[in-house]
Amino acid sequence: MLTALRLSCVKPSATLAMSAKAKEMKAAGRRVLDLSAGEPDFPTPAHVKDAAKAALDADFTRYTAVPGIPEARAAVAGYFKQFYGVSAPAEAAIITNGGKQALYNLIQAYVNPGDEVLIPSPYWVSYPDMVRLAGAEPAFVPTTAESGFKITLEALEKARTPKSTMLIINSPSNPTGCHHTQAELDAIAAWAFSRNVFVLSDEIYDQLVYEPAKPASMAGWWESKPEMVGIVNGLAKSFSMTGWRVGYALAHPDLIKAMSKLQGQSTSNVCSFVQKAAVAALTGPFDAVFAMRQAFARRRDLALSIINTWERAVCPTPQGAFYLFPDLSGYFTPEAPDSTTLCARIMEATGVVTVPGAAFGDDACLRLSYATDEKTLTEALTLMGGVLKG
Repeated sequence: MLTALRLSCVKPSATLAMSAKAKEMKAAGRRVLDLSAGEPDFPTPAHVKDAAKAALDADFTRYTAVPGIPEARAAVAGYFKQFYGVSAPAEAAIITNGGKQALYNLIQAYVNPGDEVLIPSPYWVSYPDMVRLAGAEPAFVPTTAESGFKITLEALEKARTPKSTMLIINSPSNPTGCHHTQAELDAIAAWAFSRNVFVLSDEIYDQLVYEPAKPASMAGWWESKPEMVGIVNGLAKSFSMTGWRVGYALAHPDLIKAMSKLQGQSTSNVCSFVQKAAVAALTGPFDAVFAMRQAFARRRDLALSIINTWERAVCPTPQGAFYLFPDLSGYFTPEAPDSTTLCARIMEATGVVTVPGAAFGDDACLRLSYATDEKTLTEALTLMGGVLKG
């Protein structure tokens, strides 16, 4: 059967594919240690669940306005005020079906066919395909493990062309855990604006930044240049609400209206009672979020202590998110000459599931998630080390 030509440029999500493979192996009776999932293993905070239950009991189950209920949009604005000191009106916010829809809608609403979008590499798997579906082309900006995967102004300038209209920055990063300081973000923003490049800042991991690093955001720049900045966030990662599918964006009200127009013709509003839960999450308390952040920091340190025993691995210390992205090219062999075959070799030998770096634009690396308990993490990495050294 023929399908639309526009889909020929879209690849299946490698992260979802590896998670599906893990489930398939479990169903076949195989013991699996899954380091592929970008999903916290903590429960959703109790007060968030209580808010959803209360909304259901109150029969808050009908359609809402496409960009979200007023309380939820105001809660987004309040979140930026509380954590970043930024004043924003509710009409500058939209509630979406996960952060992914916020990204997709914003790219579709801003980018034109023939444009180029600068994407630092390694990158989250969906960015390039979202750009291509808008009729634009991704222009990758290389980084290295040795530099901690941080982008430089020199690399940005080298990648830029007259067609460059947008820069997507993700800090903390999936897959690397790289986190830019506020000063570094400020320098990137100044570079972009001086060249009329719109900045789309994906801040989905903004609460998962580990001391001594400090949270950083493009929110201050949005306040002074709202026509040049769009910020995407969501509740999946920092609030352990992956299945709730709640994201949001902060952008110029005119851009929000365009995104709402697109959303109105695709999914319409986010689930009504889930929006009430989103209000509870965004307004606090945040104790569960802070406790989860401390647990992730401990897991990161544990994982690094094991990976650092792998003599040919190069693994920068991530300052955010919950991923490690070691360069394991020193372990490539004629039988396993790239990240995909190395992943398969490890999985078949040990039942440990990871994601090949090729999916993120860096075939030298593997992505390992430490969003799992310490016992599983220790066993999985120890088994991986045995394969690598064997």
